[in-house]
Amino acid sequence: MSVVTIFSGVFCRGLEVAQTAAAQMGYELVDDQALAAQVSQQGDLSPAKLIKAMTDKPGAFNKFTHEKERAVAALKIGMSQLVARDRVVYLGHGSHLVPASVSNVLRVCLIADLKHRAERARQQGLAEKEALARIHKEDEAAHAWVKYLRDKEAWASELYDILLPMDKKNLAEAVNLIVDNAGSELLASTPQALTQAADFQLAARVEMALVGQGHDIRVTAKEGKVLIEINKKVLMLSRLEEDLLRLARAVPGVGEVRVKVGPGYYQSDIYRQANFEMPAKVLLVDDEREFVQTLSERLLMREIGSAVVYDGQEALNFVKDEEPEVMVLDLKMPGIDGIEVLRRLKKEHPGIEVIILTGHGSEADREMCMQLGAFAYLKKPVDIDVLSQTMREAYAKIRAKAGQA
Repeated sequence: MSVVTIFSGVFCRGLEVAQTAAAQMGYELVDDQALAAQVSQQGDLSPAKLIKAMTDKPGAFNKFTHEKERAVAALKIGMSQLVARDRVVYLGHGSHLVPASVSNVLRVCLIADLKHRAERARQQGLAEKEALARIHKEDEAAHAWVKYLRDKEAWASELYDILLPMDKKNLAEAVNLIVDNAGSELLASTPQALTQAADFQLAARVEMALVGQGHDIRVTAKEGKVLIEINKKVLMLSRLEEDLLRLARAVPGVGEVRVKVGPGYYQSDIYRQANFEMPAKVLLVDDEREFVQTLSERLLMREIGSAVVYDGQEALNFVKDEEPEVMVLDLKMPGIDGIEVLRRLKKEHPGIEVIILTGHGSEADREMCMQLGAFAYLKKPVDIDVLSQTMREAYAKIRAKAGQA
């Protein structure tokens, strides 16, 4: 028995191929939505966030929060459980979560040229312009995802056992090729294959334990032996190694653990461990560009990650796509002023704590802001330690609310 994973370009008949192949073999059909639902039941990540991790680029705050890495680690655990179940046809982005070392997996890619895909879209009622826009968007997401996981192009032939050109194959031909190859003895669930699947799950659980403590590090395992590779420069390497070893050894099933420096360690990027005592998703809103950029740099020195926008409309647009925990908001800005931003924010995103930081406000402004739900009202120039402590208190309030939910 085997597992079949199918990664398909949009308008390449992926669902039809997967459904027909699964039906012919008597296999269970699972897709990204089903995987996300399964993983969500085992943890605190919503299906929407898990899907977003596979299909969207990392958010503005991800380098401070490691949210994408946490979601990917959880998805790997879920995928490892599917691989261990056997007799599964998997369709979607999650197919690339399975490492190449797992031998009982038939890896299939469905792709076609642009002309063929645009024609398929037209047959489904889409106008040419709309079809091309969707193909471009979904191909871009596919390339970003595979680059993130495998450092390859999405349709690179070396990633797959079978790469099917769907502009040259009909449905029956594609399905028959998959079914015939899935029955190969090379894909049988031998003891070796089961060990490989167990190693996949063990590595995923160690990765989850590490990212849960703020570490962004990939993990592999072989025959129960865990390898942790550091691929970013770190200032105190020995201390990091000790922490990683301690966390990994606490994971059930882990025996031998080794930490090594990978080739990326010698590049210029600096390794940062997330600090869960301070907000990692802070939005700074101020039209004084030099001031706010300097403020962002000073906060980063205190392990507080921040994004910067320069007016009220930018701030409102930002929170539609991202999820800041704390906003530091100036009052006097061109266009939409800080009080109006605060009013709209508390109406539409009440969970965001807002710290007013202004050099021009009056006592009446302070009273208005506090009535509208601001967490604190500070005046410029502000002591950076006072601002940091205020952020810590705002974040403590957010965590307290989350604990009561």
